[in-house]
Amino acid sequence: MVASPHDGASDRPARPDHLAGGDGRLHTAIARHERVSLPTVGKWRARFLAARLDGLLDEPRPGVTRTLTDAQVEAVLTATLATTPREATHWSPRSLARHTGRRQSTVARIWKAFGLQPHRVTTFKLSKDPLFIEKVRDIVGLYLHPPERALVLCVDEKSQIQALDRTAPILPLAPGYPEHRSHDYKRHGTTSLFAALDVATGRVIGQCHRRHRSVEFLRFLKTLEAQVPATLDVHLILDNYGTHKTQTVRRWLAARPRVHVHFTPTSASWLNLVERWFAELTTTQIKRGTHRSPRALETAIRDYIAHTNDAPTPFVWTKTADEILASVARYCQRISDSGHRAIASNGACTR
Repeated sequence: MVASPHDGASDRPARPDHLAGGDGRLHTAIARHERVSLPTVGKWRARFLAARLDGLLDEPRPGVTRTLTDAQVEAVLTATLATTPREATHWSPRSLARHTGRRQSTVARIWKAFGLQPHRVTTFKLSKDPLFIEKVRDIVGLYLHPPERALVLCVDEKSQIQALDRTAPILPLAPGYPEHRSHDYKRHGTTSLFAALDVATGRVIGQCHRRHRSVEFLRFLKTLEAQVPATLDVHLILDNYGTHKTQTVRRWLAARPRVHVHFTPTSASWLNLVERWFAELTTTQIKRGTHRSPRALETAIRDYIAHTNDAPTPFVWTKTADEILASVARYCQRISDSGHRAIASNGACTR
């Protein structure tokens, strides 16, 4: 006996000349041996007797006849992509169903099949820096091919981090219940974090200051200089924030020829890897943290930096400059074709 794989039969092979029914066994014995039901045994024996080996092939499964034509599917897709409702900025399954005369569930299935999500929107921005290409090649080159006997540091500040405390005690996590916290909060001041990410090792050097002027930034640069061996050159990747370009900072950098500064293009902070570390700090420590003073917040940040440096994991840049520029070019072409002006930022790194 040979059973269909859809009937829950055993996977052991069977040959026509070794059919179980040929041994004279009863249906009950065959069903028990093959671990299938009695109707299954009867069905496959009857099909074999009627059509021999051809009867053992699986037949098409019965199902509901398709009622939606390709033209009707196309009409739903065209309405979704090329039109908008008069009273809203985008279609919902219910409003498009009324517009096209289809069921709401039908519209939802079509959207799912074609990956359409009209309720979602993402943003983009294109750098207008005239030296965008040169700066991308410069910084990505440092990531992919770091210079020998040199340290590459991604430096930036995360300013105005708020020390927030909830107005009521937090109810802790329990089986079946997520953590509960009040919607409102109390502000207890702010602090600013100056941080430098070592691209090669993933280690972080950080300082917290209550203000984020060029004075505090210069103090942080002096800390970096003290912690980097004098035999190594230092490549600093910075954005175009005003405190990074004051006369005092420029003079300090000019007096130290081993320090090389690489500015990211304007509106392209995604090129600075320390921003990726800031995102992890925010997600894992700051966003859900409760702090009753700036000092408590600074202690939590320093503890997170120490934890990072106990087992540092570097971020790995994966895209070449040519790949990034080609991606931006494709995006600009799409924008140009659609008659809109805008930009794209497209970096890539993993950890």
